[in-house]
Amino acid sequence: MLFNYQTLDNSGKTQGGSIEAVSLDVAVASLQKRGLVIVKIDSAEKESFLSRVSFGSGVSNKDIVILSKQMATLFEAQVSPLKIFTLLSSEAENPVLKKSLEEVVADIQGGATISKALARHPHVFSDFYVNMVKSGEETGKLDETFTYLAEHLDRNYEVVSKVKNALIYPAFVITVFFAVMILMFTVIIPKISTIIVESGQEVPFYTKAVFGVSNFLISYGFIFLGALIVLAYFLIRYVRTAAGKRELARFKLDLPYFGGLYRKLYLSVIADNMNTMVLSGIPMVKALEITGAIVENDVYKEIMAASLADVRGGKPLSASLSAYPEIPGILVQMVKVGEETGELGSIFRTMARFYQREVVNTVDTLVALIEPVMIVTLGLAVGILLVSVLIPIYNIAGSAGV
Repeated sequence: MLFNYQTLDNSGKTQGGSIEAVSLDVAVASLQKRGLVIVKIDSAEKESFLSRVSFGSGVSNKDIVILSKQMATLFEAQVSPLKIFTLLSSEAENPVLKKSLEEVVADIQGGATISKALARHPHVFSDFYVNMVKSGEETGKLDETFTYLAEHLDRNYEVVSKVKNALIYPAFVITVFFAVMILMFTVIIPKISTIIVESGQEVPFYTKAVFGVSNFLISYGFIFLGALIVLAYFLIRYVRTAAGKRELARFKLDLPYFGGLYRKLYLSVIADNMNTMVLSGIPMVKALEITGAIVENDVYKEIMAASLADVRGGKPLSASLSAYPEIPGILVQMVKVGEETGELGSIFRTMARFYQREVVNTVDTLVALIEPVMIVTLGLAVGILLVSVLIPIYNIAGSAGV
């Protein structure tokens, strides 16, 4: 990349110019080696519209899992870090990941540690990931660290993917059902209602109810849709506030049946993160801080933050966790045993596996229940609609036959 700069030399004179470097940090280091004081430096290359617009990190969990497995293998083969990241950056297919790895290579060439180089890309490598790598650097076991990371991310990816995939089929069926129902009420039912009303036959109350819904959708459907959009807009804005996030987090945990699934999912994430970091030698305080940042529920974030404050104050983790009903008694007791025996990392590993199995079993049970319940519910809805329309038509046909 080309960078334009303005500097001060030893005599205090301002001078400008340009320098070619793989990254901004390398350009700055090169100028400083010349004894120049940098006043201003920025890229001389114009960014395209697409490069300036962010559509998220662009790097999936699966990409990071594969990357970690590759790094574990290469470190185990005693390949140098610079060669590892150079090789992986050249082989990366994801453009966002490729660019990040190229910048990591440049930073390592400039003398940065691996953890510091990765930390410059928080959209790709989380705090948890960076701290795990830092721990591996300090202990000299980077191959084991990347193996832990690959296994940990793989477990989380599997559990979260199973939950998401289990909900795709019901969501698709329900969406199609509502689309068909709207089409029926706005196109088919009005034509049938005209025939029935003009026949002069007595219309049953349930048929009148169906006709009423049809008339409402035809007359006020767009107004109703607009009101729903406005309501959804303000609801989304509220959910993005601190109070809204807290309410949504609590709502998820209080849902019938689904609330239990969410609790087990968050507990599995907490236990697995704590297990991986504690076994890697990361201090308890840092492990709690990172875990609190990772868990995607404000209720559990607050629990982790409060536990962090208690542990800093000298209180045992088990005693702090026992104050919250969202933390099951079995987890509190197991943590207490781990504190007393010095095997807290192993205890968290056991609990992580337990809650991961619970999540998988709950999802399987949920899927097994959703399908028959959904079929029965949709069948009843379609049956009521057909009966409401067919009975008056049958009466008309019977009267005409007489």
